[in-house]
Amino acid sequence: MGPERSAAEEMRGQGEPAGEECKPCQGAQAASALHLVSAVAQWILLLACLIYLGMDFLQPSASQGDKVPWTHIRYTGKSVKGVAVNLTAELGPMQIRNGSILIPCDGLYLVSLKSFIYLEEEAWLKLTLRGTHEASSSALWEQTVHSDSTVNLTTALYLFQQDSITLWTNSNASISDLSFTLVLISGNKC
Repeated sequence: MGPERSAAEEMRGQGEPAGEECKPCQGAQAASALHLVSAVAQWILLLACLIYLGMDFLQPSASQGDKVPWTHIRYTGKSVKGVAVNLTAELGPMQIRNGSILIPCDGLYLVSLKSFIYLEEEAWLKLTLRGTHEASSSALWEQTVHSDSTVNLTTALYLFQQDSITLWTNSNASISDLSFTLVLISGNKC
């Protein structure tokens, strides 16, 4: 039995240094496992944030249209020099009063305007989209139209609550198939 004990003791003696050598390996494995758990937790948190942010997009589009201010206008008629074009809403919850579109809240708006202009008296006219803020009025966009031509505008404008938007010409003209759309794309929802 003596030689067996010495072999067992020898095995234990060899096992102890081997165990001490594996402690750094076990520490590295624990750190790897901790990094893996942390990465999985971060991905789950990221996914939860994306789901939370995407909740509005998952709702039916009918309720989205009620939340986002927008209007779509179609117009065919005459413009009178120095008088705002009498716009009326075809679709959308934004109000129009006396031909002016009332801006319900601050934000960045997408503006799209397309039309064909027939000049009646002059060789050219200036088509102006004006913004009125409190008592002051300024041109937001202008285009000079020579002879009979098509007008195309697609732009983004930052507008303020209680502003109003009007369309003006500096000459008499016939406006055909005017399509005007204004949609809040970023800002405070009202």
